[in-house]
Amino acid sequence: MGDFNLALVIVAIVVCVLVFIFNVYLLVNYQHPDDANQAYFPKFVVVLGLSVAAISILMLPADVANRQACRHAIYNGACNLTLPMKDLWLAVYILDAVLVFFVIPFAMFYYEGDQDKSVGKRIKSALIWVIMTAIVCALVLGILYGLVGKVDFTVRHLSSTTTNFPTNWEFSGGQQCVGGSGVHQCSAYLANETSEKTWTMRTTFPEYVVALATIVGSVLFSIFGGVGIACLPLGLIFSFIRRPKAVITRSQYIKEATELGKKARELKKAADTLHQEERSGSKGRKWRKNVKSVEKELLQLEEDVKLLEEMYPQGEKAETSWALTVLGYLAKLVLGILGFIVSVAWVAHIVIYLLINPPLHPFLNEVFIKLDDLWGLLGTAAFAFFCFYLLLAVIAGAMMLGLRLVFITIHPMKWGATLMNSFLFNVGLILLCSISVIQFCSTAFGYYAQATAAQEIFGHTLESLRGIKYLYKYNVFQIAFVVLAGLTFVYYAAFGWRRRKPSGKFQLSS
Repeated sequence: MGDFNLALVIVAIVVCVLVFIFNVYLLVNYQHPDDANQAYFPKFVVVLGLSVAAISILMLPADVANRQACRHAIYNGACNLTLPMKDLWLAVYILDAVLVFFVIPFAMFYYEGDQDKSVGKRIKSALIWVIMTAIVCALVLGILYGLVGKVDFTVRHLSSTTTNFPTNWEFSGGQQCVGGSGVHQCSAYLANETSEKTWTMRTTFPEYVVALATIVGSVLFSIFGGVGIACLPLGLIFSFIRRPKAVITRSQYIKEATELGKKARELKKAADTLHQEERSGSKGRKWRKNVKSVEKELLQLEEDVKLLEEMYPQGEKAETSWALTVLGYLAKLVLGILGFIVSVAWVAHIVIYLLINPPLHPFLNEVFIKLDDLWGLLGTAAFAFFCFYLLLAVIAGAMMLGLRLVFITIHPMKWGATLMNSFLFNVGLILLCSISVIQFCSTAFGYYAQATAAQEIFGHTLESLRGIKYLYKYNVFQIAFVVLAGLTFVYYAAFGWRRRKPSGKFQLSS
């Protein structure tokens, strides 16, 4: 098999095929009926992007397994017969950056282009936007790489004289070196701080691209991930608390349906007026704010309709439908409790292992190692689950903030009703944050993932990169993550049990 470990290669191929099939399944079931049998290029980008994101998350457990592949080898050189993980990391993350900054924007510009224009004009318009983006990104990357694309490693110059091999070994706190008292043949061990020097070298351009993409993703990750790590489980728990307790009567159903119909007519009128303002060219700040408000009201209306259908199931299988609704909310409660345990474990691990120096305890690192001792893949599977959970938390945080902040566009993912532009937006967000999730996990589980290629790229190089190393030296992203998680928990404790009410804040110009 040359320079590869055969078993690991077979597992990697099987996993990649399964990931691709699963992402095709997600696309088929989540896509909007209006996109059926069309928009093939955006669909290809969605499947490719989701596959790259999932594979990149799974590569860290694979990196750990690759490191362990030669641990019990019985012949010399076995460690050379493993996967070239560093090259694979760089290839995957360069592809990740190309998808995020070029391919996905092109697909979104093309998909959202004026449908009245020809295909050629839509491609031309999308290419113009992407080329402008590429020029700006290339200039920024080139200038930054030329000026500060270096890593600064703090090293200590050590030296030691030689001495005769001793006949006995006696070491103590007062004599830490080989030789008699007053002899310092181990001056390397006793070197003072003046021996420290800075070793500077230029990093490779691919590693620098990955590093900058990681910084951008880390900002989003610390915001969305910090919020999501709390709102993901608490949202499920409070959804159970706010669940419909019993089936309503027909008269109550008619009354609620009438109110929802009235609200729907108001929203349609508002949307038509905003569409007219858009065609007239009056798209100012107020217009964008109104569009955001109408989108929020529409999402709330859809939730109200779904809730009303749950409270008054109809048809021949009404009783079965109500039973499934009850079981669904019970499942949310169970998943919410389990998720809450995982979230608390994550936050506790960050505080215990990352924010306190030196770490109080390896915590989850030791858990994974003990699980590996029970069964070889058990610890790796648990490790992969915790990494995936962080990615789910990022998505949950983005959804929550998107409903509350004006400058974040709402792109909800709905079963059987997701348009391709929403798909592309969320795939781009997942890809961008997946880099930071890997970097975060390689740092948080540094004891478990030690001596891996990921730790070499995302640990030594990234944390020594000139200009941005202080963000990691002082744990800026980890502190922001924990603070936002705490604030979100307080928010849910105070207001999570309440059900959102329509705001009606949109004010039309005419």
